Amino acid sequence: MVATKMKHARSTNQNPKCDLPEAKRIVIVDDHPLFRKGLEQLINSENSFAICGEAGNAAEAMEVIRKLNPDLAIVDLSLPGANGIELIKNIRAEFSRLPVLVLSMHDESLYALRALRAGAEGYVMKHEAMANVIHAIHEVFNGRPYLSPAMAAQVITKFAHRESEDETDAVERLSDRELEILELIGKGKDVREIAKLLHLSPKTVETHRSHIKDKLDLKNSREVARFALQWLSTRNA
Repeated sequence: MVATKMKHARSTNQNPKCDLPEAKRIVIVDDHPLFRKGLEQLINSENSFAICGEAGNAAEAMEVIRKLNPDLAIVDLSLPGANGIELIKNIRAEFSRLPVLVLSMHDESLYALRALRAGAEGYVMKHEAMANVIHAIHEVFNGRPYLSPAMAAQVITKFAHRESEDETDAVERLSDRELEILELIGKGKDVREIAKLLHLSPKTVETHRSHIKDKLDLKNSREVARFALQWLSTRNA
């Protein structure tokens, strides 16, 4: 029995540039429609790039990628449901050659390292995206990993001045979602604010906070907040 090749759509958004053979077809995965629209306009302004599909969560992203078989996926880390790092792992398992560029609101280097370990080729912080994303896309298509300048400096500093092994091991035990929540606690966000930012229920955030408390061997939520503040301040020093 001869296997038949799957035919892929050129786009899901009727962008005429997607039909051009020379266009690099790109999918954006982000749950904020206005941000997606701004990014789409910027990237489409580059002659050789075309936004051909978009998604607001991980499940939609996998559907769109299967339909389009694009040349690049741009993925936000903070997605409702499965987060961006889980999505990267799923993309890598099914589409081993598809490059992934991460856009993230998180400025902590551990996210960049986890994203790169999951299989991403680049990491751009959202507040730098409009200035750096075109350059980042060119770098990724040229086979070079990309970190935005501020994040690259953080990663270098992290390895040059390693923190105590005990602290490293403790935080590394946290899941990707728990790490997100620890950072936001360190930034002074309460449960409801975190729930809104990460599109989770307050109860889910409280459950994650409880897991953080147990994994870090802390006594209560006050100790979690104190640890988070100290952990964050040592990285921003």
